[in-house]
Amino acid sequence: MPRGYTSSLLARARAGSSPTRGVRAAALSTAPPAPPPPPLRYSDDYLRGVLGSVETIAVVGASADWKRPSYFAMKYLQHKGYRCVPINPKAAAAGEEILGETAYASLDAAAEGALGGAAFDMVDVFRNADAAPAVAADAVAHGAKVLWLQLGVRHDGAAAAAEAAGLRVVQDRCPKIEFARLYRELGWHGFNSGVISSRRVERGGGGGAAADGFVSADAGFETRAVHAGARVDPTTGARVTPIYQNTSFVFDDADHAASLFNLQTFGNIYGRLSNPTTAVLEERVAALEGGRGGTCTASGHAAQVVALFALMAPGDRLVASNKLYGGSITQLGKTIRKFGWACDFVDADDHAAVRAALAEDPEKTKALWVESLANPGGVVSDLEPLGAAAADAGVPFIVDNTMATPYLCRPVDWGASLVVHSTTKFLSGHGNALGGCVVDAGTFDWSATPGKFPSLAEPEPAYHGLKFHESFGDLAFTTFSHAVSLRDLGPTMAPMNAWLTAQGIETLAVRMERHVASAAAVAAFLESHPKVAWVSYAGLPSSRYRGLAAKYLPRGAGSVFTFGVEGGYDAGVRVVERCGLLSHLANIGDTRSLILHPASTTHRQLADEQRVAAGAGDDVVRLSIGLESVDDIIADLRGALE
Repeated sequence: MPRGYTSSLLARARAGSSPTRGVRAAALSTAPPAPPPPPLRYSDDYLRGVLGSVETIAVVGASADWKRPSYFAMKYLQHKGYRCVPINPKAAAAGEEILGETAYASLDAAAEGALGGAAFDMVDVFRNADAAPAVAADAVAHGAKVLWLQLGVRHDGAAAAAEAAGLRVVQDRCPKIEFARLYRELGWHGFNSGVISSRRVERGGGGGAAADGFVSADAGFETRAVHAGARVDPTTGARVTPIYQNTSFVFDDADHAASLFNLQTFGNIYGRLSNPTTAVLEERVAALEGGRGGTCTASGHAAQVVALFALMAPGDRLVASNKLYGGSITQLGKTIRKFGWACDFVDADDHAAVRAALAEDPEKTKALWVESLANPGGVVSDLEPLGAAAADAGVPFIVDNTMATPYLCRPVDWGASLVVHSTTKFLSGHGNALGGCVVDAGTFDWSATPGKFPSLAEPEPAYHGLKFHESFGDLAFTTFSHAVSLRDLGPTMAPMNAWLTAQGIETLAVRMERHVASAAAVAAFLESHPKVAWVSYAGLPSSRYRGLAAKYLPRGAGSVFTFGVEGGYDAGVRVVERCGLLSHLANIGDTRSLILHPASTTHRQLADEQRVAAGAGDDVVRLSIGLESVDDIIADLRGALE
């Protein structure tokens, strides 16, 4: 980017608030797990104050290799107006320059040679944790104001010593990522900036003083549903997100283009990888789920493939609940075999069986997959012990939260690593836009087990050996999903569908309240009807999942559930066909009430035992209760039954 307009961003950063410790969630820590260190917490004001108080940065461990994270960060910070000087003894001995700056062997030598003896404002450390105490001591002796330890680097002893000497300290963070997040340049990849602002945004990010932004992590659900991810249009001042219906994006110059293709800076390249409209939706869903980033796809099924693509290789397997949507059972049980992947289904209510399945072939086992609220039977998964089982097995816990939505359940709070959505359903809410989304919690350590997740932790050949987890930390999965999964598989969400879905989410809270209230009334009516054999709705006092619903779904047990009709298969079909208000179609989460006979439709491809295990037996009828008058919904069902 040209420095002419990035310098204003730096000026805004330097006008930021004074630092205070706050409630920002910790980024991924690589400290030893026993005993676990306390989480690192830095408020946005603290980070903004640090970035706004410095002008000169000594980059300890800077590399001349353009594929290394230190090169990425240094180049980005230079473009934001900071003076960055490399500290690299080997490069200094060879008389080399890095990004136009002479390399020096030590901090003092760099200060003398580059700053005329003045002290650097900040020392940015790209060395391992063992080197941190010595570097911290040098920074204190040198007179620096800030000690910044990069992603993956944490040494609490060194940090304490520096703080005792009056330095401000940041650990296990990247100033490049934090600057881009605080000044709203991360949206191109669906990263959760944690910032809400009604101010106009300048070209290149930044925008109205970020210090005036509202911290979205502290905002209520309804506020995030309306505002998260959205930005005032920089040219027109339009408040509603525009539909960017285009395929490609203009580069500022050759260097800007190269930086984008190298993933060294943030911005749009081509519509298959990212789109500004879609990015708003990605950040919004991530903010609602409490995740670090989101990747939107063309459908829910596409989201499931993208969720696995970063994890799996030929010969790998995952463990999944046998209580899933029929299309998911088919995709995971049959279709993914074409990739050389395998899936073993298990009763997720049997936690011992889940742990046993995860323990089989641990080197090849890559994930545990469940639905928070299973489609169609309304089964509530006990997320907390399942998340613990996945953590003990060293695999990510993937939760499909389509039926519950983040309004009713937040799987990340119960240990989920990845959350999958068919946005076609409740998030869009109007039956008019296909889509899917994968939200990364940012909590899984992809490098913990060497060789286990090579796409994220090992050199990526398509990016000249770049390591996503090393370079992007807790944004690794989301970055990979855009830069590789969307690029190579191509299941990109259309901008129009992203816009429709973002609009739908604005009313998600009020819609879900109505959905749930009406569903509870309809379920109670059906339970009392003589021609209904049973009702599977977790909100009923008679449900075996009532306790789990109270724990994981305190606002209600959703609006999709099943019931059984006396008379079996034929009776179920007749009830569906005789409804006049409820629509007979294969969807859920619509404003309209929907009815379906799963055994003859969505679960038709499954074996009889699979259908029964999934809650789609012969007599099962599935309802998705919409927003019509509940009396009219009940009247239509009464007429069909009688």
